[in-house]
Amino acid sequence: MDKINFGIIGTNNITRWFLEAGKKVKGFNLSCVYSRSEEKAKMFAKEYGAEYIFTNLEEMAKSKNLDAVYIASPNSLHKEQAVLFLRNGKHVLCEKAFASNGLEVNEMIKAAKENNVVLMEAMKTILLPNFKEILNNIYKIGKVRRYFASYCQYSSRYDKYKEGEILNAFRNEFSNGSLMDIGVYTIAPMVALFGKPKEIKASGYMLETKVDGEGSILFKYDEMEASVMYSKISNSYIPSEIQGEEGSIIINKINDMKEVYIIYKDGRKEIISKNQDSDDMCYEIEEFINLIKNNKLESDINSLDFSKTVIEIMDEGRRQIGISYPADKINI
Repeated sequence: MDKINFGIIGTNNITRWFLEAGKKVKGFNLSCVYSRSEEKAKMFAKEYGAEYIFTNLEEMAKSKNLDAVYIASPNSLHKEQAVLFLRNGKHVLCEKAFASNGLEVNEMIKAAKENNVVLMEAMKTILLPNFKEILNNIYKIGKVRRYFASYCQYSSRYDKYKEGEILNAFRNEFSNGSLMDIGVYTIAPMVALFGKPKEIKASGYMLETKVDGEGSILFKYDEMEASVMYSKISNSYIPSEIQGEEGSIIINKINDMKEVYIIYKDGRKEIISKNQDSDDMCYEIEEFINLIKNNKLESDINSLDFSKTVIEIMDEGRRQIGISYPADKINI
């Protein structure tokens, strides 16, 4: 396959970032646009050069002009939409959070395996060149004793919330909130580096819409501890850090990892980050396309087991904080 014909579900900012990144990836071709509004679909398709538009997802899933779909809809819709396309033999790249809960993720994985198609979570950070540099250089800091990650970003939608207008980002029925939308960025690198923790202890601040505005989680491993904090109602300007007995890896921003360096215990500083493409979603698109072209069903790095572990951690975090969504078949 010289080109992979993509469809998109979602005509929001993240979809625009995805398409700008896609322009830089060999083999990427936007073929189909879905929107509930035909007018919006036509405008978006014209802007980005897509040939086909759809207002019906089932028709789109059956289209012969489509090889793969990128899903950037609200979290609560991920499972249903992903399974529809997987059962129609389409490859699926689905935004994080992968689904509302682990039960839904298991259904998605089952559908992907039954239909021999690629399913991958669009978790860009662990596919970034500078995350690979962390993997390549972590031995330099000796025995790791602590992982700390912070991602606190005041949402412009929170101003609307305080004015009484509740947008999707703060709606419980869409399986949203700070853990699902922001906290996942702090948890994913931890799991990719150290695996599943032995214990977790989570707390958070609940908004009136029954989603969390901010929170923090402590994790226990055999020989180290980890902690993360995340927020959609306040900003933080402190970096993330991996502490070892011989030094620490400093990650300026956990969500893009553009600046990464080591400070050794004798005070020396070593910059280990490299220049990354500003359209950094290109790396996840490239990984996804390479899987399809090489007849591989999942990524070695961004694997389905990895995504299952992350969502299971968030399920337990939600249970402890008291966050439950309509999509949960049982109370998390």
